[in-house]
Amino acid sequence: MFTHLLNDENGAIVSIELVLIITIAVLALIVGWSEVAVAVNNELNDISNAVGSLDQSFAYTGFKGQAAADTKTKSVYNGSRWDDKSDDCDLNDTCQLVCGTPAVASAG
Repeated sequence: MFTHLLNDENGAIVSIELVLIITIAVLALIVGWSEVAVAVNNELNDISNAVGSLDQSFAYTGFKGQAAADTKTKSVYNGSRWDDKSDDCDLNDTCQLVCGTPAVASAG
């Protein structure tokens, strides 16, 4: 019975095939997840460029209240204005997250 067990090689082909299939599947998964990571990074870069291109400038007007009979001022509320200037990181023109990707150009 022991010699029969040593000479039995019926499971060897199945084991080698399974090792080969599992190896190919693992390599394919590594390449696939790497490409998913590249795609996610590129989309996040697009989102950061969209947020960076938002213009956050604002302005509001003031008012001045005077009595009708005299020129005495009752209340004053001054207006304000703020202009959003472009920062270095608003548009990633020079940032390449993955080697070999083209630089992102500004649309405006």
